[in-house]
Amino acid sequence: MTDSHTGTDTTLPIQIDTTVAHEARVYDYWLGGKDNYSADRALGDAIAGHIPTIKLMARANRAFLARSVRYLVADAGITQFLDIGTGIPTAGNTHEVAQRLDPAARIVYVDKDPIVLAHARALMTSDPVGSTRFIHADLHDPGSILDHPALTETLDLAQPVAIMLVAIMMYFRDTDHPREIINTLLEAVPSGSHLVISHPTADFDADAMAAVTASAEASGITFQPRSHADTTALFGSTHLVEPGLAPVAAWRPDLTDEPTLVHDAHSAWYWAGIGRKP
Repeated sequence: MTDSHTGTDTTLPIQIDTTVAHEARVYDYWLGGKDNYSADRALGDAIAGHIPTIKLMARANRAFLARSVRYLVADAGITQFLDIGTGIPTAGNTHEVAQRLDPAARIVYVDKDPIVLAHARALMTSDPVGSTRFIHADLHDPGSILDHPALTETLDLAQPVAIMLVAIMMYFRDTDHPREIINTLLEAVPSGSHLVISHPTADFDADAMAAVTASAEASGITFQPRSHADTTALFGSTHLVEPGLAPVAAWRPDLTDEPTLVHDAHSAWYWAGIGRKP
């Protein structure tokens, strides 16, 4: 059953337990948001004990999302976005950045999380010339996204689409077959489509990231950082655009007028890149 207003699948569970730490709320806490609870702040602070600059890293990752969207609209001519693993809405959502450059841009957001579902209407504030929808679906089953009527009601899959996987694939173990999931998404969109990925890594400080992984897993949150090589593999047969897979703060910093968040690109422990489907 689908909610006609939000395009959400109302058959998915919508229970919200505020007594257990939740990845979307922890991220919201790091970004300075208000949609988090004591359990989320406790885990966020525990991780900050291992990585004191974690809040800056989260902000650097969020800034990459904005720069990638600016690149896609202004340089690659993309006006359609499939943003998966949306997270709790905050400033600079994909549709806000895209529609400032092209009011006709169309965005479909996807998240399985009932917490995000509760905020879904905040993602519907589209420019009237464009369109936004929200799908309540699980990336572990990409067919639940691709077969959802809201997708093709909003996006023309015969035209290039940007698939946004910003800070989401670390919640997939290798046994979840993340490369196959991404390939399924890429097979559904035409040549000229783009794939955006940012991903935490242990490449810059293996010991600290091991402690972060242990803290997350102890709280029941799957967390798998990936190396440069393993993150590159997620892009499959797409062609990485310049500057390739780079530290998140070093990916096209020229695309923003905002102050630099981190002065050493290797102090934000994410890899980030955009691949173009040939």
